[in-house]
Amino acid sequence: MVMRHDWSRDEIRQIYRLPLPELIFQAQVAHRRFHRPEEVQLCSLLSIKTGGCPEDCSYCSQSAHYKAGVARQELMNPADVLHAAKRAKAEGSTRFCMGAAWRQVSDGKEFDRVLEMVRGVAALDMEVCCTLGMLSESQAQRLKEAGLSAYNHNLDTSPEFYGEIITTRVYEDRLRTIAHVRKAGITVCCGGILGMGETDEDRVSLLEQLSHLDPHPESVPINMLVPNAGTPLGGAEELDPLVMVRTIATARILMPASRVRLAAGRRGLSQEAVTLCFLAGANSIFSGEKLLTTPNPGSDADHRLLETLGMRAMQGA
Repeated sequence: MVMRHDWSRDEIRQIYRLPLPELIFQAQVAHRRFHRPEEVQLCSLLSIKTGGCPEDCSYCSQSAHYKAGVARQELMNPADVLHAAKRAKAEGSTRFCMGAAWRQVSDGKEFDRVLEMVRGVAALDMEVCCTLGMLSESQAQRLKEAGLSAYNHNLDTSPEFYGEIITTRVYEDRLRTIAHVRKAGITVCCGGILGMGETDEDRVSLLEQLSHLDPHPESVPINMLVPNAGTPLGGAEELDPLVMVRTIATARILMPASRVRLAAGRRGLSQEAVTLCFLAGANSIFSGEKLLTTPNPGSDADHRLLETLGMRAMQGA
């Protein structure tokens, strides 16, 4: 299978609109060329600094622009973060992700503490991922030297729809941070959020942007909006789960070697819908009762589901 970075909008649209059985079949073929179909990576995500973010992302309860009832929490102590990472590893997670509600990283004592956290988690022989906002080249390099495995910086949606969701930064800012991460030799975790009022064409456009990154993001999280009261999208209409399935399957065909992550919103999906997402090519989930500030199925429920499906958690980082 040739790895492509030149998928046209029309090609992606045709794939996305395939009859669902055919779409899932093609995604399965692509999936099995690069991955074990019965294996799912478990990841954990911890909010290490919560609330007070100056960005105005319409979906986010941590934005300082909205009153969403999220208590502000300053940057955690590295020892407490390490304790949480050890617990996550004991529950089967092989990747530990740390998120801080910042617009961009500032050099100084807080960034030094984040570097200490990265070194501590890396010493546990886990994949270490951070999402801290925008990064400079030098900051990305320091994270790499501390042992960071991956950096998450989602595109969120299509370039065309982006301004409807965020006004405090532009699409090019996100692409610039991704380039800095790449240059430092850190793997890229980059995906989007569905259910924010975007159209199918916006989803096709988002997938076009992701598939044109060279190399493809090693991790592609597909999130389903969890409406937060107090945010502009607090009353958003519920997304049809089959939209998640279509988007995951199309991502799998376009970026066959990437790990496609069924991320936020999974608590709102039935067991059958989650199973369809696995069939469509998702091979990673976030485990644990909370994703930053968003409720998530607990690890016990995840292990029961995998056992029911005859699947298993990936072992080792």
